Order: sequence, then structure tokens, then C-alpha cells
Amino acid sequence: MSNTANKPKILCVDDEPQVTEGLATLLRREYEVHLATSGEQGLQKLREVRGLAVVLSDMRMPHMDGATFLHEMLKRCPDATRILLTGHSELEAARRAVNEGQIFRFLSKPCPPDELRAAIEAGVAQHRLVTAERAVLRETLIGFIRSLTDVLALSNPVAFGRASGIKRLAMGLAAKLGFPEFWQLEAAALLSQLGYMSISPELAEKVFYGKDLEPKEGVQVALAQDVARKLIERVPRLEPVAQIMATVKMSDEQIAGLGKGPVGVAARVLGLATEASILCSQGKTREAVHEIVSRRAARYGQDLIGYLDQMLLATECDSEARDMPLRELTVGMIVMEEVRNPQGVMLVPVGFEVTQSFLDRLSNFTPDFLERNVKVNQPRTAAE
Repeated sequence: MSNTANKPKILCVDDEPQVTEGLATLLRREYEVHLATSGEQGLQKLREVRGLAVVLSDMRMPHMDGATFLHEMLKRCPDATRILLTGHSELEAARRAVNEGQIFRFLSKPCPPDELRAAIEAGVAQHRLVTAERAVLRETLIGFIRSLTDVLALSNPVAFGRASGIKRLAMGLAAKLGFPEFWQLEAAALLSQLGYMSISPELAEKVFYGKDLEPKEGVQVALAQDVARKLIERVPRLEPVAQIMATVKMSDEQIAGLGKGPVGVAARVLGLATEASILCSQGKTREAVHEIVSRRAARYGQDLIGYLDQMLLATECDSEARDMPLRELTVGMIVMEEVRNPQGVMLVPVGFEVTQSFLDRLSNFTPDFLERNVKVNQPRTAAE
């Protein structure tokens, strides 16, 4: 069996099995080839196969033609290069498909093997270009956002603690849905609490623990929730992040209207992660969290709620809680109790994920304070 680990992944869709088998024979030496004999089966393949570089589809297929299929796959696999095979009688439909489905190239049938190979090679090169640019953009923006949230950690550790908890839950849920590198969602989760920099740490603490607010405090909190989104809307390339953040205030009907595309998925995940993080910070048990969020199944979906329950159960079973001095904390540990300075001001809330900036801040305290024991969770490594 040939090694396909490093080969670009290609999906070929045609309703004639002999055609797909012929394409596989032609391409499998250079590529990892996956086959589908209908548009519906092709969409299923998109859910099963991650990292597709090129999708090649015939135009004329029953039930779902190639243009419709490639338009639908654009929502689910936007980085893959799309190529359409079409007969001469379908050229006008193919031209429309190029615009509607952002198709990279269309080829006339019958297509000579050398021309087909050249188109696939160009498609793979285009995919590499797009993903490389996106990786640079992702790393640059996420690096900037993490630096920004480090400022939040210093100025309002309660808000940062909630943001880091939301991010952990959101990215775990996204991975279970097949979106392990959803950087726009990660950014939206990290920035979701940025607006709380505009309120006092004391008020943020009341919000964190679900305490009753005075009317004026409620107004301050409501305004703070919009601050981050308005800031992000002004930053080029972060428009999708602002769009995701805006969904938190949408109704159940509006969320349903977003469909199953990236924004719809992110809206459900971020909303559920935020609600679960709030409930956990208020001391709710896993069972209680599940009971409460299950009432919102119309908004989040029962499958996503089930994934959340699995994650919270895994956290209970697969993490090791222990006491250790503050001076021994390391980046990534989860602090499971409040830490306050000698004056009683909260340094970190329950569920705070230790960062390097927090460790730098700890270095300013006295040795006696750093000897204080705190309870932490250290997720076990695969080796353990």
C-alpha cells in the first residue's frame, strides 16, 4: 500500500463510477484520491475528510448538479480549490458557477489527461498559497489578540479568567464538530470579555459570581458587552470575528437562520461555551449545567450540548487536582480557587488559566505570599 500521509488530498465527484475510478487511476500516484458518485455523497465526504486541497466535480449529475455542489462545499470547505468539468452545452451554466461558487477553473469534457493533471497541479498550488497566507494571518492576529488579552489579565483578572475559560470550552467543542483550527472562533472567545476593561474589577467580580446588580451597574455591564465588538469592527480582517461576537445577542430564530456554515457553528459554540462558563464559575455541578443548558436545545442543538457534557466529564476524570505553592505555578495550569493579594484584591478567579504575564506579576510579591498553597488542575499528558 502506498504511503498517502504527505500527498495532497483530492476529491473527485461524478455520478458515473467508471469515470471516478478512471480519475483515481490517473491521479492516485501523486495524490490521495477520494471518490463520490453524487453531490450528496460529496458533501458527506467533506465531513469525513479534512484538509482537502482540490475538489473536482462533474457538472451534470442527478438531484444536485456540480455547480450547486461546489457552491455548497464553499460554505463547508472554503480553502479547497474547486474545479468543474462541463460539456459544451453547459458552458453558460459553468460561467455562472464560476461566479457563484468561486470556482478556480472549469474544464471542457472530454478533458485530455495532461490538461487535467495540469489543472489539478495548479489547484494544489493555489490551495497551498491560500492556506499559507491564512496561517500567517491567523498567527499574526491571534498573537496580537493574546497580547491584548494579557493586558486584560493585568487590569481585570476576573474578566480574563472568564475569557480563557470560554476559549477552552469553545475550542474543545469546535474540535468535536470537526473545526480544530477555527481561529476566528478562538479570537471571538478571547475577546468576548474585553469590554469589561471599561468597568471596575469589583463590578466584574459581581458579574462573574452572578450577584444582583444595581440598575446603574446593569447599564454599565450592558454597555461593556458592546465595547469589544465595536473595537474589533474597526480592525481589517477581523470582520468575521466581530460578526461572531455579535451573534451572542441574537434570538434563537436568528441563530437558526445562520444555518450550518462557519458563522452559524461559531454562534452556537460561543454561546454555549459562554453560558457554561458562567454556570461553572457560579459553582454549578456538571449535572446542573447539563440540566440548565438542555432547556436551550433549540438554540444550541442537542448534539452540541452532549459534547459539552462529555468535555465536562472528561475534565472531572482526566485532570489531577492538587495543592501547590504559588511560586511553583506554570503556564497552562488552571487555578481552582480564588487568589487574593494581602489587601484582599482578587488576583485570579476560580478557573483562571495561568499565563506568563500572571507569573511575571507574581514575581513582584513577597516570598511569604508566594509560599501560599492553592489548588490547581493540571491536565494529564498522553504519556500519563
